[in-house]
Amino acid sequence: MSSLDAHERRMRWALQEAYRAMEEGEVPVGAIIVRDGQVIARAHNQVEQLHDPTAHAEILAITQAASAVGDWRLNGCVMYVTKEPCAMCAGAIVLARLDTVVWGVRDPRRGGALSVFGILNAPQLNHRCAILEGILEEECRAMLTEFFRARRAEE
Repeated sequence: MSSLDAHERRMRWALQEAYRAMEEGEVPVGAIIVRDGQVIARAHNQVEQLHDPTAHAEILAITQAASAVGDWRLNGCVMYVTKEPCAMCAGAIVLARLDTVVWGVRDPRRGGALSVFGILNAPQLNHRCAILEGILEEECRAMLTEFFRARRAEE
């Protein structure tokens, strides 16, 4: 299996999480964290359900992964997330020391990882993450577009 195939397979798992979020009325973002080829965490947005502004998929996945590893340092881990992380999530990713972040679609308005703030590779911070973007971009974009189109129709 090529590395592109592996990235696409893992992004499909993140998309499954995003679909769960959408079914629950949450912004459809899903994330998984992989270490040594094994999924050690999977989560989706639960901001509305938990009444918690920090309950983004990335934050919840980091918490699960830290518990699974038994350490807050997630060296050797890769996060797959359907949308570019916001500034809060990008900050948490750096603090957790994830090696790589793979996402489907950029967030040109609020992207904290690269598009707006560039937190994942900020030279002022003590850790930088490798970035791979555009994996299953069309599927990730379509899910977000569908969700927000339906939400606007309800208003």
